[in-house]
Amino acid sequence: MSNAPKRGPMGRGQMGTGEKAKDFKGSIGKLLSFMKRYIVRFIIMICFAILGTIFNILGPDILGNATTELFNGLVAKIQGVGGINYDKIVQILLTLLGLYVMSACFSFIQGFIMTGISNDISYSLRKEISIKINKMPMKYFESRTVGEVLSRVTNDVDTLQMSLNQSVTQLITSTTTIIGVFIMMLRINVWMTLCALLILPISAGLIGVVMKHSQKYFQQQQRFLGEVNGKVEEVYSGHNIVKVFNKEQSVVEDFEKTNAKLYESAWKSQFFSGMMMPIMAFVGNLGYVMVAILGGYLVMKGKLQVGKIQSFFQYIRNFTMPIQQIAQVGNMLQSTAAAAERVFEFLAEEEEDQVVANPVSVDNLEGNVTFEHVKFGYNPDKIIINDFSATVKEGQKVAIVGPTGAGKTTMIKLLMRFYDVNEGSIKVDGHDLRDFNRSELREMFGMVLQDTWLYNGSIMENIRYGRLDATDEEVMEAAKAARAEHFILTQPDGYHMILDEETSNISQGQKQLLTIARAILADPKILILDEATSSVDTRTEVEIQKAMDTLMKGRTSFVIAHRLSTIRDADLILVMKDGDIIEQGTHEELLALGGFYEKLYNSQFEEGEESA
Repeated sequence: MSNAPKRGPMGRGQMGTGEKAKDFKGSIGKLLSFMKRYIVRFIIMICFAILGTIFNILGPDILGNATTELFNGLVAKIQGVGGINYDKIVQILLTLLGLYVMSACFSFIQGFIMTGISNDISYSLRKEISIKINKMPMKYFESRTVGEVLSRVTNDVDTLQMSLNQSVTQLITSTTTIIGVFIMMLRINVWMTLCALLILPISAGLIGVVMKHSQKYFQQQQRFLGEVNGKVEEVYSGHNIVKVFNKEQSVVEDFEKTNAKLYESAWKSQFFSGMMMPIMAFVGNLGYVMVAILGGYLVMKGKLQVGKIQSFFQYIRNFTMPIQQIAQVGNMLQSTAAAAERVFEFLAEEEEDQVVANPVSVDNLEGNVTFEHVKFGYNPDKIIINDFSATVKEGQKVAIVGPTGAGKTTMIKLLMRFYDVNEGSIKVDGHDLRDFNRSELREMFGMVLQDTWLYNGSIMENIRYGRLDATDEEVMEAAKAARAEHFILTQPDGYHMILDEETSNISQGQKQLLTIARAILADPKILILDEATSSVDTRTEVEIQKAMDTLMKGRTSFVIAHRLSTIRDADLILVMKDGDIIEQGTHEELLALGGFYEKLYNSQFEEGEESA
């Protein structure tokens, strides 16, 4: 988009490592309820995951049989009473190979199914969010940053998809592995199993101590990373200002301080994190030594086969790894729950009433607008428009003027029914706005705002946005009427030139002409214009004003006026102050009153003379 709002500092909209859901059980419950639609595929995936894990678990036991056969053959050969039975060893190894191939196939299938489920969940959530956004009241978006809303569609859904894909299968396979391996270890020898289990509380205690110290540093790392990225974005987005005021050294020093804090917290967090594996390896090796001593003793007593010790060693390793993986899955599930909570919170937000029982048709309306004792406040206890009344006839040009905060934009939002009035009513041709379906009501309106909005597409596509079924000829006629054709044809690809953020050869004034062409193509009954000439040169301002005059011809128009000199020909001027209309009339009538409007007009005229 040509003027898409900038994202917040990198990292601020993302799910932090330590972020937790306020209601873990509730969020996971909602997610599971949402996943019911995939229950058949989910059950199939679980079956394949368990089968793949079971085949994998049987491997070390069968490999131990091959080791025992080889050991017994060597002993028999040394004693001169026999030899190694290679056929039996090959048969055992082929069986083992078959098991591992089957395990790999089942694991591949379960991974394929789970990837499909997680992708379908993210697709469905994004689709529901997209539908939801169009039903949300304007107050929701005005009370939150753009980045916060975007993070629901991007970061939160991405986090949900990634963590679901990894955590669900990992949880199933790890749990199955722990249970299966424990049973196989008990089958080999109970005492050796008890000996191996002694290492678990020792490992858990040591890991707990390390995590207790490392967690605060990981949280600091995330916070300082956000600050560093924020400073980088601030500096680069305003790099020319930094240079103009010779603040390079100050910026570098400020960045270095934050970067040093990030370095210190990152170093400590990574140091403690790096201690995990050596500690686990050391405790694990102690466990191996204890099991080896006990196993050797049992072999000498003839109570255990040699191959079973080798199998047991593999099972110990297969037993401790899933425990670590489940601990990691626990952290992942926290992120999953936090992301799910934010997504489902959004989907549960209050919606606008889109339709009414017996809607009024907009087909034969003419554009007469009446404000009857309108009372409104964004919060019911803080009323900002106290008693607003006005009558606008079809085809009139109405200017709304007043100082900042007078309520001009609020009146337009009420007219578009972005908000409903607290008391009183706004009527079009005698019909209350609340008697229309919202989408049909807004078809009556065309808007040209001070902040132009163009999306990433060709000039023709951007103009056609006003009426998607318009032909190329109709688009060109609208551009001609908006006085935009000349500059369009001077562009490299004319109407087919692509507009994006890098389009520096389209000026602000030219963008405004395109939005006017879009409004002309839409052919609305009522126009809302926010004068957009404050940031353009005088010549472009004249062109825009002429284009706007063409657009307003024969239509009821509401103009939020910033420069009073541009609305002297208005049929009706509404002067607002503190939420009320304090004066109304034509330009000449208001000047003759010698009231607030005259003071506003003269102050601008004097400012214009001084600047000249």
